[in-house]
Amino acid sequence: MKKLVAAVLTGVLVAGTLSTGVYAKDDDKTITVAASATPHAEILEEAKPLLEKEGYDLEVTVFDDYVRPNEVVESGEFDANYFQHIPYLEQFNEEKGTHLVNAGGIHYEPFGIYPGTKDSLDDLADGDSIAVPNDTTNEARALLLLQDNGIITLKDGAGLNATVKDIEENPHNVEIVELEAAQVARVTGETAYVVLNGNYALEAGFSVAKDALAYEQADSEAAKTYVNIIAVKEGNENSDKIKALVDVLKSDEIKDFINENYDGAVIPYDDSEDTEDAADSKDADSAEETAETTEAAEDAE
Repeated sequence: MKKLVAAVLTGVLVAGTLSTGVYAKDDDKTITVAASATPHAEILEEAKPLLEKEGYDLEVTVFDDYVRPNEVVESGEFDANYFQHIPYLEQFNEEKGTHLVNAGGIHYEPFGIYPGTKDSLDDLADGDSIAVPNDTTNEARALLLLQDNGIITLKDGAGLNATVKDIEENPHNVEIVELEAAQVARVTGETAYVVLNGNYALEAGFSVAKDALAYEQADSEAAKTYVNIIAVKEGNENSDKIKALVDVLKSDEIKDFINENYDGAVIPYDDSEDTEDAADSKDADSAEETAETTEAAEDAE
């Protein structure tokens, strides 16, 4: 992992060294992207030769904050950014009055249930404690994951705003221990299980692929909501260069790179199921409209 980061940082401009006079090139064959270092810039670096084959020059700039990457896309200095999920983008637009849109979902970083004093969910017993992050977004994801694994049941509609107050059924009387996200991994010797997102799991020495007792699936509500996206200024999402960028980032080559290098902490996002669901829904609506039209014609007769 350290080698990957080092390789990226030697191949891109770091945000702190940029002068205010640096702007995106007008050349339609140059794609400028603002990104977080890990894993976003690393993935983009892997995409460079693939885009080169398509005739595009990809320029990646690493930023170490979550504000400037959106500002430079809004201003037109950069074509796109890659660091955020949709809820953050929507909140940013609302608070800052920006006009950023999702051009394509690329990966998600799954929450997982990890061993504490117990190393199997089959060993869950009455009164066991489970540590979860206490911030709104992460706590909801943790609780949804516990629900997906039959440990608790949340009130209908709680969804991604769920808190411990929304726990409707708790058959094992588990104690939910709420901690600041960075502290959760430190109580593995005190709680039966801990719920962590990918980066904190890696920092704690967990292998997401090998150690997670359960983790968010690609079709889970959280994965679909918190998928990391390519964001662009509204109106640019259908440009040839952005379509080329998204297509390459969703290619089998990039999926293989992600799967081989991040030990399950980063998972390629497959939105084909969403597309199929939408198509099925459209077909169903079309069939229903046809039936209604036929029935109306028969009534008219």
